Amino acid sequence: MVWWGWVVFGLGLLVVEIATPGGLFALFFGLGALCVAPLAALGVGPAFQWLIFSVLSLLMLSTLRARLQERIQRSPGLPIDQLVGQEVLLLQDVPEGGEGKAELRGSPWQARAASGIPLKQGQRCKVERVDGVTLYVTAV
Repeated sequence: MVWWGWVVFGLGLLVVEIATPGGLFALFFGLGALCVAPLAALGVGPAFQWLIFSVLSLLMLSTLRARLQERIQRSPGLPIDQLVGQEVLLLQDVPEGGEGKAELRGSPWQARAASGIPLKQGQRCKVERVDGVTLYVTAV
């Protein structure tokens, strides 16, 4: 194959990777094709080009895919225990022993009064502890 054919093939595979959700397979074959393009330009035979493409692509796939997926899937958000001490706004009244809604960072959460004292809608509160998706809050 001519060198520019490998470039077009490699770029096409990279576009496929971008257009498809999360597999991270076409990426390594696209990179393999781009790596073979200079060899083709130097006049390496087609059989050797395909061999290098296959070996290089599979080697990158087997060694880099898991690490790259792990890096991509890491959550940049704060761990749940770092919500303690954050300030929330009550969206509903929180009766003694009952639940209401509170807003934390733009998201609604279930809220309970940590001290057992009823809280009013619109009141600002502080998170004392977190249990699942329920925030235990006290008045500020």
